[in-house]
Amino acid sequence: MRPLTNRLINPLVRPLVERGLLDRGWALLETRGRRSGQPRVVPIGNGLRDGVFWIVTEHGHHADYVRNILADPRVRVRVAGRWRSGCAHVLAGEDPYALLRRLRRPINDALLLAVGTEQLVIRIDFDESSGAAGGLAADAPSP
Repeated sequence: MRPLTNRLINPLVRPLVERGLLDRGWALLETRGRRSGQPRVVPIGNGLRDGVFWIVTEHGHHADYVRNILADPRVRVRVAGRWRSGCAHVLAGEDPYALLRRLRRPINDALLLAVGTEQLVIRIDFDESSGAAGGLAADAPSP
């Protein structure tokens, strides 16, 4: 399923998210390529809650962006039309299914579970200067 995600789904979804043509349930994650050092951008589900960004991966440690984060945890996230910088933390001991229930993103999460092979939780703490205090869905409890 990983090649399907990387070669078909992401190339279709990314430009739609970049242009703001998909709903607020999507965001973009920019990591630094672990070998090339070049910026790498992938579409992800919008996990912004109370100033913290949460990711549940589709392919766990096999995802290139997870490998990039392990090599360099400095990332940027584009959510609600603006980029925010922060530090990503892979939380291997966290329950991804409990987090999915708290994030309440039915379309994204159904797709994630349908094509995913290994779920893993990542938390991104934004830099103070990013001004990420706002967030989506104030009614959603913090994970």
